[in-house]
This record gives sequence, C-alpha cells and structure tokens, in this order.
Amino acid sequence: MENRGFTLVELMIAIAVIAILAAIAYPSYEQYVLRTHRAAARSCLVELAQWMERYYSSHMTYAGAALPSTACQADLAARYTFGLDGSPTSAAYRLKAQPIGTQMRDSCGALTIDQRDQRTPVTAGCWN
Repeated sequence: MENRGFTLVELMIAIAVIAILAAIAYPSYEQYVLRTHRAAARSCLVELAQWMERYYSSHMTYAGAALPSTACQADLAARYTFGLDGSPTSAAYRLKAQPIGTQMRDSCGALTIDQRDQRTPVTAGCWN
C-alpha cells in the first residue's frame, strides 16, 4: 500500500517559499499603487489647470475662481485633497494636490502646478 500526499515538512517548505515570495513582492506592489495614484493626481491637477485657463478666458482674471467638483477629485478623495494653494490673483494661481492617508508614504509629497505650467516637486519621477 502506497501513501499519497504531503508530509508536514514538505508543507512547511512550501509555506516558507510562499512567505518569502510575498515578502519580496508586497513592497513592490505598494510602490506601484502609490505611483498609480500619483499619476491620477497629476492628471487631475492638469484637468483643474485647464479649468482655470477657461475661467481666465471668460473673465480675464483668475481672481474669484473657485474649483469645480470633478470626478477625478471624487475618485482620489481618500488619497489626495485638491485645492488652490492660496488665493488666485488677477494673473496667477497655484493648484495643489496634498496627499492624505496611505498616500502620504509617497516620496513626492504634495504636487503643485501654476499658470505658467511650473510643476513641483521637480524630483525625477514625480511629474513624468
């Protein structure tokens, strides 16, 4: 009679291999998720900047502009807060995406864009 199945030692080795693979893969996955949400926040900031330019075209000033509620802001509400960084003037504004919650682990931190399309931070990978 032949016994079939796994011994306890074989099962423990398989569990150890799976644990090692998970320990290697999970941090990479977390970084991927942070980068993905950062890319979505960049797109949302560009969308809001385009809205500000449309506002300027209609009013010939940025002063008095209030950001609309957009779908991208709602989608990222658990990870970023979007808003004007200070009050817009007649000729200038700065938009800011401030990370919140788990997104605060992102090394890029807050993202900003202004009327001259100047983007911060300028660290490689944050805006490209």
